[in-house]
Amino acid sequence: MSAWETYLDTHQSRFLDELVEFLRIPSISAIPAHAPDVQRAAEWVAARAARAGLEHAQVLPTDGHPVVYADWLHAPGRPTVLIYGHFDVQPVDPVELWTHPPFEPHVSAGRVYARGASDDKGNMLAPLLAIEALLRTSGALPVNVKVFFEGQEEIGSPQIGPFLAAHRDLLACDIILNADGGQHSETEPALLVGLRGLCALQIDVTGPKMDLHSGLYGGVVMNPIHALVMILNSMRGADGVITVEGFYDAVRPLSAEERQRIAAVPYDVEALKAELAIPATFGEAGYSPLEASWVRPTLEVNGIWGGFQGEGVKTVLPSQAHAKITCRLVPDQDPATILRLVQAHVERHTPPGVTVGVTLFESVAHPYLAPEDDSGNRAARALLTELYGREPYLVRSGGSIPVCTLFREHLGVYATSFGFGLSDERQHAPDEFFRLASFRMGQRAYGLMLERLGA
Repeated sequence: MSAWETYLDTHQSRFLDELVEFLRIPSISAIPAHAPDVQRAAEWVAARAARAGLEHAQVLPTDGHPVVYADWLHAPGRPTVLIYGHFDVQPVDPVELWTHPPFEPHVSAGRVYARGASDDKGNMLAPLLAIEALLRTSGALPVNVKVFFEGQEEIGSPQIGPFLAAHRDLLACDIILNADGGQHSETEPALLVGLRGLCALQIDVTGPKMDLHSGLYGGVVMNPIHALVMILNSMRGADGVITVEGFYDAVRPLSAEERQRIAAVPYDVEALKAELAIPATFGEAGYSPLEASWVRPTLEVNGIWGGFQGEGVKTVLPSQAHAKITCRLVPDQDPATILRLVQAHVERHTPPGVTVGVTLFESVAHPYLAPEDDSGNRAARALLTELYGREPYLVRSGGSIPVCTLFREHLGVYATSFGFGLSDERQHAPDEFFRLASFRMGQRAYGLMLERLGA
């Protein structure tokens, strides 16, 4: 065992204490009242990067939540590796479903439970610990390293594009390692090469200027909730096909080779139904569940509200009704184009008797697809094979990591997914957790990866 790996083993107790300290910070980027906590998390990360031995550790402002930068650039002739992660977290609601308070980390049975444990604080901290081990034991790193950690990934990284454009020289690199990712299972590696994009909108339906007595006005005045349901129902057929005109026009066809590769990834539909307590899965006709999740676009209603929602009965015809919608996008769909198409569909399908406003949200992410033979992916594929004793599955994700397309646009480099969370760790849900074995695996993997890239 190398000296730096021995260092990691020796300091695991301290590292866990530091992760727990990190997880106590409620850095929820989506809630304005938590902006000071996001700032506090940034300061914690910058201080931790400095303690690891990185130089120029600093919190840098954006027009929104901050970012953290640090570097070690003393390996002339070696590549420069940029390591990415995020220190903001999702909201915790419904808080009553947590077994323990979400920001009071609980360690049990080889797991640490807290909001952000897997997504992404545990994964993000691992490379800093590997860097510390390498520097403390040898005084140098095998490559030049820059770290770039952000505080707004969970809200779509809205200010990161302009920040990258303004700091291209500072962040210039040869390879990007993305710590916001995971593996297929505890024994099966995965290499993520594709992500769906994202766009979002809100529909506001307005009828009468006030709530009305449903007995006196029902059947005479169009109910905004009924109108909203009619609009939403017009967007998707019973077979799961999205009926918005032009929605699929830019979708890249799925090749036979791609379908074969996806089919090789284990996927237990019956286990999924049991885990989620659902009677059946649902998806676009003609596609497997993984194909539907990874390479087909979606249109989902994320929230709907209006009218009386208290206990008992109130015979009201409401004045307004609202819905929030997100679309997950695949190559080569453009978020702005999709938003325009959905808005036009809403306008065409608005029934008489109500008016509709559509708000297009600025937080968007373009779909992302990296070449399998990109230099970072080649290195990650070889190392994961070494670590797990088998080739990784080449996978895509139904989710979005906006910064991946932003890195490609502004730095000209694809981001190699190199995280160690697992899909069952309840990211974005109550009782989120991170396996301590994965925390330890991530530390060792980053040390080995930096050595491999340096060679």
